[in-house]
Amino acid sequence: MAPLRSTSRRDFFARTSDGLLGAALMHLMTDDLFADPPTSIQSKTGNDSPLEDLGSVYDLRPKPVHHPATATSVIQLFMNGGPSQMDLFDPKPELAKLDGKPYPGSVEEIGNTSVTDIGVMMGGQYPIKRHGESGMWMADTLPYTSKMVDDICLINSMWTDHPNHDNALYKIHSGRLFMGYPTLGAWTAYGLGSENQNLPAYVVLGDPLGLPKNGTRNWTAGFLPPVYQGTPFRPTGSPILNLSKQYKQPADVSATASELLKTLDKIHRSKRPHRQDLDARIESYGLAARMQLTANEALDLNRENAETLRLYGVGEANTDSYGKRCLMARRLVERGVRFVQIFLEEQPWDSHVDLGANHRAICERTDKPVAALLKDLKRTGLLDTTLVIWGGEFGRTPTSQRSGNIYTGRDHNMQAFSSWMAGGGVKGGLSYGKTDDFGHKVIENPVSVHDFHATILHLLGLHHQELFFRRSGLEERLTGVNIPTVVHDILA
Repeated sequence: MAPLRSTSRRDFFARTSDGLLGAALMHLMTDDLFADPPTSIQSKTGNDSPLEDLGSVYDLRPKPVHHPATATSVIQLFMNGGPSQMDLFDPKPELAKLDGKPYPGSVEEIGNTSVTDIGVMMGGQYPIKRHGESGMWMADTLPYTSKMVDDICLINSMWTDHPNHDNALYKIHSGRLFMGYPTLGAWTAYGLGSENQNLPAYVVLGDPLGLPKNGTRNWTAGFLPPVYQGTPFRPTGSPILNLSKQYKQPADVSATASELLKTLDKIHRSKRPHRQDLDARIESYGLAARMQLTANEALDLNRENAETLRLYGVGEANTDSYGKRCLMARRLVERGVRFVQIFLEEQPWDSHVDLGANHRAICERTDKPVAALLKDLKRTGLLDTTLVIWGGEFGRTPTSQRSGNIYTGRDHNMQAFSSWMAGGGVKGGLSYGKTDDFGHKVIENPVSVHDFHATILHLLGLHHQELFFRRSGLEERLTGVNIPTVVHDILA
């Protein structure tokens, strides 16, 4: 019998590394050998129909809708931080009567902070009156938007599942309370593709003051192929870096090089099927090349006349930044971009202190450009097919909140908030839903985040259950396993 060989420390780690390397190699090979079959969209008949041929599943070519659409593009004006519904859109006379008095019930019902941080009842902070033929309520902090109320569908009965910003943001953008899931814009690009192959399907227009809360996770593609994630354009300077070619060459040479590259890409992809990251990278390089011809023109606001620039407040101290981005959004949807989001920095609507001054300042930055966008889309006929969405992740409480030794702001409220839509097949001049006497809870026609998403998809010609992505044997949807309700009452 051979004597037992002693094992040194060096031998042990050498053999261990062999096992680890083998396991790692097997894991990497699994993606190629055992990847899921091509993703599909389920048709109304229940049969699976491939999106595209294997070699081009994950591109942005236009795809068929499930039913006739009334909207072909979306502009989402996201108001990070939680605008106050009772101060801007949903006046409450009973709340005003109780201003400065204790909450007439159990303060545990407020539900967001410790009982000791809950202040007294806080009446509306601004004069508010009815506007337009519809008589829609709007505060005097929104003088421009109030002139467009007959084109707006105001939903006062939104509610969500979490009172914290991070989770509520994940919910309003992706339908889930946690990170890692595709956003509404990514699902839209996945389901519809793009009408313009020379621009991204999903564009994000950020604020020069900084990223919003949760940063780039607000426009992630999650587990969808990366080609469907939002493409951020820089808010100042050149919106997209490195778009210009480094050197000039004859057009015939460029065309020949492009065709050669396509051939090489096709050969490379054919040997590596079902590789989402590879598909997305090749598509992004191709899109970057095509954008050299069109992006600068699409984003060049110097092509707009002086009247239009004044309309959006371009050149004015308060409105210049947001006005430029709203005008840029119009130019993008005009050229076939499917989904455009405009964000503010961090969460400026989060008014735990001095709500009166806070909300007025944000309205001074955004009100004129928002109204200009609606007016401009309407006069060009684009409002008929462009769905404009305004709103944040939740609302505010009817009580004030202690911050230090002062009570001048409101806390988060997940039980009720207001959002509005315009164009794209919704009823203008409609105020939908109802909250209690204090604007704290929804009591009539509640609209959950999943209902909200299902309705937006419906307007775009997509059914929330027929739009899915297979991963690990599961059919993932924007609305999850829930059975939301399309809010047909708000549809034109």
